[in-house]
Amino acid sequence: MTTEHSALAILFSSATVASTVLGGLYALRRRDRLHRILGFTAGVLLGVVAFDLLPDVFRLTQATRSDPMTPMIALVVGLLAFHAVEKLAIVHSASDHHYERGHRHPYVGVVSGIALSLHSLFDGVGIGLAFHVSGALGLAVSIAVISHDFCDGMNTVTLMLLNGNSASRAGRMLALDAVAPVLGAASTALFTIPDRGMLIYLASFCGFLLYIGASEILPEAHASHPSHTTLALTIVGVIAMYVVARLDPC
Repeated sequence: MTTEHSALAILFSSATVASTVLGGLYALRRRDRLHRILGFTAGVLLGVVAFDLLPDVFRLTQATRSDPMTPMIALVVGLLAFHAVEKLAIVHSASDHHYERGHRHPYVGVVSGIALSLHSLFDGVGIGLAFHVSGALGLAVSIAVISHDFCDGMNTVTLMLLNGNSASRAGRMLALDAVAPVLGAASTALFTIPDRGMLIYLASFCGFLLYIGASEILPEAHASHPSHTTLALTIVGVIAMYVVARLDPC
């Protein structure tokens, strides 16, 4: 990665700090408008996969003369791996009120918070590696991660509090989750990935984004507030990512 791309990766990953903290603070207040943010985020994720990641996967498959089945396997593995890690770590959506009824175990909140922080660390790595491919892809992934980390911050605080942790401990876990993407993005300045490795990474990252978009964010956006506005914002998110992809100078 060039010095310029490394600086951009750190800059955009720094924006996730504010997004995560705001999400955590939002968890302590009203959530009546969250569905609109989630609707737009789902569109962004779909657009990133369709207009940035998959085209790069196709180009790298041809450039490296790889079997087309290889990136497709990586995509499925990426989706299932994140699903397995999430469920095994007991990381659920902040709207899952199951934990409010007789399941107040502080360690569950701590384990969930650490899992979300590790997730955020790899979000930062994702931003850094995306800038390694192109500036437009880096921007698109950054927007997706910034939007998604708002939800991560909200989930971190909510899971900590719902499982009997104090507000101060929840705040410390929120701080850890907030700085993790910056550390992840900064680490990508220390290594490079060959084309075949980048092909596997991009394909698996497609699976990751498809999972959080289709399985978590979009259902949550329409769960309690189904509306034409939320649907429209999802479409706007897709169109926005299409525009970003078309403006890519690389």
